Amino acid sequence: MIPQERVHEQAKRQGERRRALVTAVRRGQSLRAVARQYGVGVATVAHWVQRAKGQRLDRVDWSDHSHAPHKARRTDTSLEDLVVKARGDLAHGDLGAIGAEAIRQALVDQRVTKIPSVRTINRILARRGALDGRKRTRRPPPPRGWYLPGVAKVLAELDSFDIVEGLVIKDGPQVEVLNGVSLHGGLVVSWPIVSPVTAAMTVQSLVAHWRLVGLPSYVQFDNDMIFHGTHRYPRCVGTGHPSVSEPGRGAGVRAAA
Repeated sequence: MIPQERVHEQAKRQGERRRALVTAVRRGQSLRAVARQYGVGVATVAHWVQRAKGQRLDRVDWSDHSHAPHKARRTDTSLEDLVVKARGDLAHGDLGAIGAEAIRQALVDQRVTKIPSVRTINRILARRGALDGRKRTRRPPPPRGWYLPGVAKVLAELDSFDIVEGLVIKDGPQVEVLNGVSLHGGLVVSWPIVSPVTAAMTVQSLVAHWRLVGLPSYVQFDNDMIFHGTHRYPRCVGTGHPSVSEPGRGAGVRAAA
């Protein structure tokens, strides 16, 4: 089989798999259940469900974006020369600031056209060997959900919720927003409301959300008093750190149920 035929066959199998995701959701399975069944993220299932919304499945475009080779746009050599020269001039100046931001400002002062971004200037300096400092050692971060073994090993999902307060619409009311995101699936959800977010509203929103996408293994809340509740429900930890509990057993939202 020649490479082109192999690519076509792979695209066909991928399209059939994506169609199967949407078919399962349309038959009543939750997004989270379908994601577990096919070994993909919840956000991936939600993406293809949205792509197919309002269409017959045989008319949906299941293909990815173009795989045409990306052509990198290298900065002109003359502009790179100006960047290196500006750095040298700044090094002999009184202020001693020779970073990318200072270089960019120097080029602005010189009225140079097509001034590169700070990030591009750093890349130019690295390519030209103009950086005299040692690179910072970047240590790998801990895995997502490191404080819960099952979540850290991607064997369990965690939904995280918090409340954003004090959002003021111009010439309008003050708005609060209850926000949520699944740690591994990346599925986001928000409930804006004019009046303050209440425990009852939170319970109603979360229950409706979980009925649609399925229950996670864990739920994490911020330290808002709506999520704290009382000492009657010790499953939800309220120590000033993010609270982690099992769905339906948190305190503040449990009390409002």
